[in-house]
Amino acid sequence: MPKNNPEYDRHKKRTARRQSDISRAGRDIGRIPPVQNPNRKARALRSFAAFCREYFPAAFYLEWSPDHHKVIAKIETAVLDGGLFAVAMPRGSGKTLLAECACLWAVLIGAHAFVCLIGSSESHAVERLASIKTELETNPALLEDFPEVCYPIRALEGISQRAHGQLHLGVRTHIGWTSNEIRLPTIAGSPASGAILKVAGLTGQIRGMAHKRPDGRIVRPSLVIPDDPQTDESARSETQCETRERILAGAVLGLAGPGKKISGIMPCTVIAPGDVADNILDREKHPEWHGERTKLVYEWPENQKLWDQYAEIRAADLEADGDGSTATEFYREHREEMDAGARVAWPERHRSDELSALQHAVNLKLQDPVAFAAEYQNEPIDETVDADLPSVDEIRRKTNGYRRRVIPAAATTLTCHVDVHAKLLYYTVAAWTEGFTGWVVDYGAYPDQKIRYFTMRDARRTLGRAHPGMGQEAAILAGLTRLVDDLCGKPWHTETGADLHIARLLIDANWSDSTDIVYDYCRQSPHAAILRPAHGRYIGASSKPMHEWKRQRGDLVGLNWRSPRPERRSIRHIVFDTNFWKSSIMARFKTAPGDPGCLTLFEGDHRRFAEHQRAEYRVETFGRGRTVHEWKEYPHRPDNHWFDNMVGCAVGASMEGIRLLGEEPKRKRRSFSAEDLRRGRRAG
Repeated sequence: MPKNNPEYDRHKKRTARRQSDISRAGRDIGRIPPVQNPNRKARALRSFAAFCREYFPAAFYLEWSPDHHKVIAKIETAVLDGGLFAVAMPRGSGKTLLAECACLWAVLIGAHAFVCLIGSSESHAVERLASIKTELETNPALLEDFPEVCYPIRALEGISQRAHGQLHLGVRTHIGWTSNEIRLPTIAGSPASGAILKVAGLTGQIRGMAHKRPDGRIVRPSLVIPDDPQTDESARSETQCETRERILAGAVLGLAGPGKKISGIMPCTVIAPGDVADNILDREKHPEWHGERTKLVYEWPENQKLWDQYAEIRAADLEADGDGSTATEFYREHREEMDAGARVAWPERHRSDELSALQHAVNLKLQDPVAFAAEYQNEPIDETVDADLPSVDEIRRKTNGYRRRVIPAAATTLTCHVDVHAKLLYYTVAAWTEGFTGWVVDYGAYPDQKIRYFTMRDARRTLGRAHPGMGQEAAILAGLTRLVDDLCGKPWHTETGADLHIARLLIDANWSDSTDIVYDYCRQSPHAAILRPAHGRYIGASSKPMHEWKRQRGDLVGLNWRSPRPERRSIRHIVFDTNFWKSSIMARFKTAPGDPGCLTLFEGDHRRFAEHQRAEYRVETFGRGRTVHEWKEYPHRPDNHWFDNMVGCAVGASMEGIRLLGEEPKRKRRSFSAEDLRRGRRAG
């Protein structure tokens, strides 16, 4: 084709124009459909309660409680008139869904051009936005009444890349559809035109949120909704609580920009005394948030004796593989007396097999009283109220003046315990002397996290990363080899310079994924003579105590521990009563320095270690003619691994002959089996 051919140039232009028209037609969504139900939309624009009822009937199908109406009124005030409102609601009250609906309502009615939803973590926030996106994409009622918003979103057909080139009657919509941000379509006449919904984790990138609109205006968040601003883990940490509280007071409330006020709604649940929610709700500490707590039960019934009978009947029924229906029948017969004096927040809230909201609340409380107090009453049980247990601060400050890995001259025995998990191996080394006076001389995790304060969930340096290319089992085995060699491969030193070796090292073998690995390692390790796979057993008041267990020939038996005779070509392991030894460790930490049986820590900051020690609570129970303190994890399941380590260290010390004050010495065995002598498998 010759150059400068006019006909060819015109052909190229026509082809390009035609292709452009085809592309434009494919990207242009055409006219927006009309509103299908103007009356319904008008009601929703005026009332947040109507918006929730009309467009989310599947979620809000029960009659609202007075507390719900109170919370809804606060949301309306924050969205329409401004202000900060924090409300604690029981679990299952729909607070997260109300937060999501508040975000939608605020932008759809045009009250706010930029709304920021903040989660306790980045992943939590992204999940909330994904839920909002699902409603905008699939909710038929929203499409009918807010077509100016939902029709362009539907046109994307779930393909976010289409957002960049979307047109409406030849004009770009500037719609945005990412994992952490929604930019609603720019449509002339739409109250929500160009509005932004953005999410972030509370400890993530919050500062400096701003967006430049197509007309050149800079918009910043004017409404912020922190939805449960803490995790179960962070609520138990004073340091994390302080950090999150500072972020809320500083970065979050400063999102609107210098000199501008921001509106806020914070639905939350109190997890622990003094946590973020507890402090924000305190009107003396944070009057700006106008905090208010709601409960599942405001007044408990007067006739507690009948409810005690109900609890016994229900427990017996469930133990016999029943469904609790006999207790329900008992309640039906005595309901008038059993309901007297009670006042519940939400009468409609109960399961189909329950007769009332009160019965539902009692069942929840019977299932786990600590979880009920925190998650349904917003009145968490303060772990410090048990005067017989040391607090976190008491444990962390109970130091003895020795440096890490230096053993007091009075110590006679050194023991260690390793707690095995897929991500980390936790370990503790303790020195002991008669009467169970103890010194924690070292603790940590493998791989070393290089930071003082960490949780297993957030650990970055994991077994998998420390041993790349290995599967989970191989990585655990490699980690055990490296850690135990470091702990047992060289002597430890006393303050006088004398050498002391670890006499007994127990390795947790309870976790099903690691049991075989632990046994194989203990059998093959060069340190096999001092290693034992360990199994903690929950022996409650209703269980047969260990001293009543039938003793088999070859069993080694000590104070609430037992080492059964190994099967042929196997390795001896140990089983111990976790309830007894956890209570014993707490008694050691409670004992005053200088008194026999006191347990102390080397010099340093031990807050995280102390939090592990207090990660469980005890319940006094009676059964089989004895009283037992049964230990249970808190409902949010904080890390308790160094607590397990301390228990294992104490059991190992008992195996090595360390006795509690008043404990009778074990009778000496006159002889050992040939197998014991050959394998060196003596407890002492």
